[in-house]
Amino acid sequence: MSKRQAKPQASKKPGSKSVKSKKARKQGIGSAILNVLLSLTTIAVTVSLIMAMALNAPIISYHSLGEAPTQMSLMKYFKSRQPVIYKEGTIHRLKEDQVEYREDVDRNFDDLLDLNQTIEGQFTILFLGFDSKDNGSGDLHDVNYLAQFNLHTASLNILQIPRDTFTPDYTGSPTHKFNSIYTWGNPKETPIQRVVTAVEENYSIPVDAYCTTTCDNVATIVDLIGGVPINMPFKMVFEADKVIPEGEQTLSGEQAEWMIRFRHGYQNGDIGRVQGQRLFMAAAMKKLISMNTIQIFNVTNKVYDQELIATDMSLEDVARLADLAGTIDMEHVHVFMLPGESAMVQEQSVWSVHKKAALNLVNRYFRTQQVPLKPDQSTLIEYIPEGNYRVTDFDKDGESLQDVDENMKEKVPELKDSYIDRFN
Repeated sequence: MSKRQAKPQASKKPGSKSVKSKKARKQGIGSAILNVLLSLTTIAVTVSLIMAMALNAPIISYHSLGEAPTQMSLMKYFKSRQPVIYKEGTIHRLKEDQVEYREDVDRNFDDLLDLNQTIEGQFTILFLGFDSKDNGSGDLHDVNYLAQFNLHTASLNILQIPRDTFTPDYTGSPTHKFNSIYTWGNPKETPIQRVVTAVEENYSIPVDAYCTTTCDNVATIVDLIGGVPINMPFKMVFEADKVIPEGEQTLSGEQAEWMIRFRHGYQNGDIGRVQGQRLFMAAAMKKLISMNTIQIFNVTNKVYDQELIATDMSLEDVARLADLAGTIDMEHVHVFMLPGESAMVQEQSVWSVHKKAALNLVNRYFRTQQVPLKPDQSTLIEYIPEGNYRVTDFDKDGESLQDVDENMKEKVPELKDSYIDRFN
């Protein structure tokens, strides 16, 4: 046997050096992966912080029409942008020191809405709806609403101003009608400012913002929200081939336009149309309440992108007001028509205001923080003076949209006998 005998190989046992090295390698790999993940997480957090700082840092010089430039963040820019303000421009808002408050008003109240408003706790929007250029001149604002959010009472009050309201001091049109102020008003003011001035001087209600659109665009907006469900209280024949049947249905945009413009079947013509529009308003309000914030924001974006409205409100303003509207019950949404009666002026049918009743309405529902407006402080003109009124049926014409929705058949304006005999 050789002196150099081979040594027997040691058997591998658990815990041996080889097994330990494998564990070490695995631990090393795991540690490396953990380090990579930590590095990626750190990078992601750092990038997020940098983006947040960039979005919120005042790096953009921005200014609205008629206002001085200001520095703002990207985030604030996207929220504050007013993509359609160029269409009508800005309006001159009344300053707080131009308002005479009631003695019991808390001047330190903060409604937390951060809106550009004259009186804290209320926000008033002038809405004008113009006639179609296809079916009219396109220059007349036949729909005129003053909508005021009141945070003290958690309510929304809407004043309907008939298009034929007699306002000779504010328009050069021979018709003397309110719906001509935009086009034929004071040439020294912008068209939208002409209407704002007339409203503020007539009713002493500060206008915080405006919104204008056309009948055609209303139809498009209604289609964007998916139509308006309604239990139609009567068969409405706008024209021979444009009919809305009686009963439950969802109005398309085109049908909504017919309903808003319908008047020839009403006994009181345009005043009947003003009252009849409440039927649509109640149904539309119910639809909007059923929509969530994301749905409303998506529709708002499309409305702005397609320029279906003109307004000085930003996307953020609209979002805040939409959230606010969603908290108001329909029983706290009231609609009023300007008190008055029909009259003929130079072969023109006009709406002669009943001044005392009009100011009582305005003081009670739209000037809740201001001292009562007296007749000699208002520029409202009565064509038919008090004492010679022929009718006062419309002097207390107000109702909640909840009442309209629940009693729609009873809320239909009086129809002409000839219309009933022919279509209903």
